[in-house]
Amino acid sequence: MKTPSSSSALHCASSSAFHCASSPLHLKKMTRLSSALALSVLAISAAACGRKSDSASAAPTVVLVGPEAITVASVGVLATGPALSGTLVAERTAAIRAEVAGQVMVTLHEPGDRVSAGTALARIDDRAIADAWLSARSGVTQAELAADIGARELDRALKLNAAGAIADRDVENARRANLGAQAQLEDARARLAQAQKQKDATVVKAPYNGIVADRTVNAGDVVAPGAPLFTVVDPSTMRLEANIPASQLGAIRMGAPVTFSVTGYPDRKFTGTISHIAPSADAQTRQVRVIARIPNAGAGLVAGLFAEGRVSSTVREALTAPQNAVDQRGIRPVVARLKGGKVEHVEVTLGARDEATERVELTSGVTRGDTLLVGAALGITAGTLLKVSAPSDIAAKKN
Repeated sequence: MKTPSSSSALHCASSSAFHCASSPLHLKKMTRLSSALALSVLAISAAACGRKSDSASAAPTVVLVGPEAITVASVGVLATGPALSGTLVAERTAAIRAEVAGQVMVTLHEPGDRVSAGTALARIDDRAIADAWLSARSGVTQAELAADIGARELDRALKLNAAGAIADRDVENARRANLGAQAQLEDARARLAQAQKQKDATVVKAPYNGIVADRTVNAGDVVAPGAPLFTVVDPSTMRLEANIPASQLGAIRMGAPVTFSVTGYPDRKFTGTISHIAPSADAQTRQVRVIARIPNAGAGLVAGLFAEGRVSSTVREALTAPQNAVDQRGIRPVVARLKGGKVEHVEVTLGARDEATERVELTSGVTRGDTLLVGAALGITAGTLLKVSAPSDIAAKKN
């Protein structure tokens, strides 16, 4: 048996759609149902918004950052000046070459050996030179005897002439003979000195205290005068030759301090001074060559390393901050300052930059002791509550 409602529904289904939709009773019920549903949705939405508002007011969001994300504006020494870069070379480098021809008998030192001035590095066969030296020494002995005879004959002739025993012509002849003997003696001595120099050159010696940087000969090699043998460098002082634009010439002076970083020593800084400034600029590049001397007492630096640094032409105290604490992407530079637990963006005016320490001068906008955000923390929105975490907070957050 069917209920009246079921019969009515069946009647609507079997009737035309237009007839059911146009029924006044049906339209009235549908309108009431839609209104009830709309009121329910509004009530639910209002309740949800109320809960969110209460939650936000009860517990505002606090951003946690590590200590590495903050810095403090402080007064420090700021050094500025032209940049220098180039390859280190030893202040003194000697390319030792053969002075005599002959066979290398023995080499006594290898590259890397430390030597003193006068230390023998190699020996060249000196047998032929030794014979020439002996001959020159014999020539000096004979010339000395002849000179002695000439001097005695002149003295005897002068005495006889004074006694009237000989004529003046004989005195003149004795004087000429003596002068000739003295000239021969000087010539013999010069030949001996040259032979002695040649004999000494067969022992190759270090010209000063230093380190053997290179050896180009081996025992048994036959060398000619001028052939390269050794290279000795004095590592106690290095120098850096660099070019600077002529527009920056007024920023440097003789004796100005220079700070360097050198390849191979990333965590060390080396200091030196400007020792030479070229008197003229290059005609094509309009750059001026300068030389900086770097003391190297510990011989830690070696020639050939790349170095870059900066001339400290101006040194003064100023309010500074790290360069990564300043956002320079906009029209004016901005820093993110932490004040009262909130982040605020402040426009600042920049001054000089110290590229060596990567710090920049702040001439306005902040004061000494202000806490600034650095690095990625610069992107935190102004007004955000911020807390700097302690190491224990970071460990707890990771766990």
